[in-house]
Amino acid sequence: MTLEEKIEHIRTASMEEARAQGSRIIEEHRKALEQIFNEHKETAARQSELALKAEINKAKQELNTAMAKAQIDLRHKQSKRHTELKNKLFKEVLELTNAYMKTDAYDELLVKYIENAVAFAPNSNMTIYIDPADIEKKEALEKRTGAVLTVSTVEFIGGIRAVLHDRRILIDNSFSSALLEEYDKFLFLGGGLNG
Repeated sequence: MTLEEKIEHIRTASMEEARAQGSRIIEEHRKALEQIFNEHKETAARQSELALKAEINKAKQELNTAMAKAQIDLRHKQSKRHTELKNKLFKEVLELTNAYMKTDAYDELLVKYIENAVAFAPNSNMTIYIDPADIEKKEALEKRTGAVLTVSTVEFIGGIRAVLHDRRILIDNSFSSALLEEYDKFLFLGGGLNG
């Protein structure tokens, strides 16, 4: 082999070795980049999944908050409407009560209340009060029942109140107390209102 052939052979062998080494380096670099890319994809996918879960949880919390607020608003409106209707109803009841107080049936009820109070505690130190609106009925009621009646200084819409002084007992057959008690425990059963 001539010198030139030897040089050519060494050059060819060196070039092949260099190409092979370059190909190995490129392949190793490609594999390293591919691994970095895959790791980056996995990290991005995990971060994306976590971000999605966080957004879903945030949306659920916002929805729950909005629903709770809406329920509170609805209950408030419902309660307000319930109170309006209840007030309207009891205003009508009061008007009917005032009309009833002008009837003979009301006079009979007063007589019954007075007689029951006297029968509850005969021979007791008792004061029987009638409503100031019933002042015109005082004399007739005293004649019918034999009881001494006192016109109250406080209006109580009708009925009577009796005080047994020695026992410290109040017999309250006033319409105001009865109406107030019914007002406090009154609930609408229909129309979606449940107090």
